[in-house]
Amino acid sequence: MFLNKIHLPRRTFLRSVGATIALPVLDYTIPDRTARAQAAPAPNWHVTATVAESCSCDVSCPCNFGSNPTRMPCDGNRLISMQSGHYQDVDLSGVALLITFTLGGWSKIYVSDRATAGQMAAVEALLPIAFAGFHRGMLSFTKAPITVEITEKRVAFSGPESSVDMAMMTGNDGKPVKILNLPNPEFQDYTQYRSVVLRHESADHRFRYSGTNGFTSKMDVGSKA
Repeated sequence: MFLNKIHLPRRTFLRSVGATIALPVLDYTIPDRTARAQAAPAPNWHVTATVAESCSCDVSCPCNFGSNPTRMPCDGNRLISMQSGHYQDVDLSGVALLITFTLGGWSKIYVSDRATAGQMAAVEALLPIAFAGFHRGMLSFTKAPITVEITEKRVAFSGPESSVDMAMMTGNDGKPVKILNLPNPEFQDYTQYRSVVLRHESADHRFRYSGTNGFTSKMDVGSKA
């Protein structure tokens, strides 16, 4: 190879050209690595709540043990009533959610009408990481009045389009039927119920069941320290 009448070995020329071509690529990739290194840290959050749910599965719902539903599609209503909690610097104490769903299909999420705009944003941010992935297939995320009534042997809750009334199941000694140490941290201190009414009725979806699975449990979850 000759350049300006100076002989340049072919291998030397190719190495020089290769280096010239590679440099812009290196310059392009360095900012990408820097951006990843400067990515925002994981959010700080914690939720302590009472969970109440009724679904269309038979008693006791096999989903809570990691198995498949007894009825497909599996329809249900879940109440999450937060006694305390936060997402970053937003206090979530007293916020309640009513989630109506068809498992693996769609969901409608109602947040108690007393929630502030900041609490609404915090709950929405928590949906993918704290609330069982109900954000997938979400049809609506709105504020609405939610009523809850809990007695010794009965739990009832309702929103604009959905309601649950369920009765506690008792064992041989007359005490509540409980299931301990379930795999999901949302289902601790699990008490077994049976639905009296499980329903949802809206313009696009409707279901109604009775005699199906119901439960209450304690939820205590959060980000790692």
